[in-house]
Amino acid sequence: MGKTKEYIKIAIRSLRRRPVRSWLTMVGVVIGVFLIISLLSLSEGIKGAMMDQLNMMGNDLIIIMPGEITDITTMMAGGLELTEDDIEAVRKAEGVETIVPMNYKAEAVRHEGRVKTILINGVSFEYGLELLRNDMGLQLTDGRWPIPGKKEVIVAKVVPEDIFPGMEVGDEISVRGKKFDVVGILKSLGNKQDDSTIYMDLDLFADVTGERSGAKMIMAKVTPGYSVDNVVENIKDNLNESRKRRRGEDLPSFSVLSSEKILDIVGNVMALVQVAIFGFASIAIVVGGIGIMNTMYTSVHERIREIGIMKAVGAKGRTITILFLIESGFFGLFGGLGGIVLGLGVAKLAEFAVQTSAGFYLKASMSPFLILFGLAFSFLIGCIAGYLPSRSASKLKPVDALRYE
Repeated sequence: MGKTKEYIKIAIRSLRRRPVRSWLTMVGVVIGVFLIISLLSLSEGIKGAMMDQLNMMGNDLIIIMPGEITDITTMMAGGLELTEDDIEAVRKAEGVETIVPMNYKAEAVRHEGRVKTILINGVSFEYGLELLRNDMGLQLTDGRWPIPGKKEVIVAKVVPEDIFPGMEVGDEISVRGKKFDVVGILKSLGNKQDDSTIYMDLDLFADVTGERSGAKMIMAKVTPGYSVDNVVENIKDNLNESRKRRRGEDLPSFSVLSSEKILDIVGNVMALVQVAIFGFASIAIVVGGIGIMNTMYTSVHERIREIGIMKAVGAKGRTITILFLIESGFFGLFGGLGGIVLGLGVAKLAEFAVQTSAGFYLKASMSPFLILFGLAFSFLIGCIAGYLPSRSASKLKPVDALRYE
């Protein structure tokens, strides 16, 4: 233990002796660890937010959407929809207990003299309220759930907070000249897009928007006792059979996904993103490691006489190796520490910027494991980079080293 402390003191003394060179050597490691920590913490935060939202869904739900998996982002922006025949095919699939077609459209909404364009979700309150509450995780913070058939709406969290500040339960809104009572305010769903919407009964939605047929999405609940995967296949078979009878129609493709499948897809995509981030940032760390190796070779060259004296008084080659390994490890460790501080700071700034200006409640993940990993990884890189220089130092012969000028 005493020897280790002495080695550490010698290593730190050497770093302090050449402060400018030491800081320049650490820059590559700082940049690499900064990229790893900032990007991994943000991607982990995005993954966590998405998983939390998806986990609110019951595991007996199936989502049917127009478009292939690769077209989902396009579909969500609008343009594709399922037909009435598609809805009927899903309803008749074996193992489907109930279905809830969903539509959405942006409309100008008036409240107390102010007009804002808001996304309105049309959902059958008669069949869909139970699914929204029990399977989709929607909860009220104020008011009550609307009565099916009545001109009542519920608004998401951001509507009364930012879009129409001061809006309360009991207020009235107007959409295309039709008036509706606000009877409930929802708890946050985890992203600003969902938290900036209004939920309206599907029949009233059709009257207001003119969207009287089809659906942008269908939620299907599996009958107890049925396998979710089997029901997914039943729905696909029914949809394909229905579309065979309508070959002349120009129909978009469709996707049928269970809630577990969606979780798997999101998890796999985010894992690939994190691997790509790590690989990209590792390039900077490798460059930093090369810089450490170069500095250590220079340090060995400058301290040849010092090494000769240490060997002359009894220091073994192993001792010299450990001494220089600790020094190179400290280059990596201190560089990693700087990268972690910088990375976490940038991640928090990005979190704040996204939450205040974008449509997603991003929370940067700052787990102790990520911090410890950053420190351990950077220290290891430093040790690996310093191995060859330390070995060359340990092999110097005392007579040759003392003779060196």
